[in-house]
Amino acid sequence: MTGKHRLRSELLAARTLLTSEDARKAAVVLARHALDLSELAGARTVAAYVSVGREPGTRELLDALRARGVRVLLPVLLPDNDLDWALYEGAERLVRAARGLLEPDGTRLGSDAVLEAEVVLLPGLAVDGRGMRLGRGGGSYDRVLGRLARAGAEPALAVLLYGDELVARVPEEPHDRPVQAVVTPEGVRRFDGGADERRQHGR
Repeated sequence: MTGKHRLRSELLAARTLLTSEDARKAAVVLARHALDLSELAGARTVAAYVSVGREPGTRELLDALRARGVRVLLPVLLPDNDLDWALYEGAERLVRAARGLLEPDGTRLGSDAVLEAEVVLLPGLAVDGRGMRLGRGGGSYDRVLGRLARAGAEPALAVLLYGDELVARVPEEPHDRPVQAVVTPEGVRRFDGGADERRQHGR
């Protein structure tokens, strides 16, 4: 088992121990902290995702962004694991899809729609002190990040995690890119130019 596989297994096992109430409470606090991100303050288009299971919750955040008038793009998984995108038009417009995912039922905008995003919220299992992210291993977001890089697009990249998913080091590969911020129930942790700057919210 590789270092990435081992770390993924440990983190996924830890998430299964969370209760539904734990996850719900964390989602409310995560949304509040995420909305404090300066990158989101003036964003007109944000690429996000719908949390499922015990993932750090995004539902509160999606609704808050939409209420602000932000154009929220959500992923639609394609057969080859690449991602198409569609607009978030409310929870009632989400439908069950492959692998237990929830996806918007609206018009597909194409894989390049993500290039319009000023902020991309990435799913993840861990981030280390350099801002390197550990994904779930499907490769979908590696493709998204590659597409952004090839187009010269530089949106802010952020990940929502639980506090104990900030780890000492994530095994990395040449194509991996660091994120600028991690949001946890404890606050926001930023990674600017390789320097780790922690900001905790006291409320």
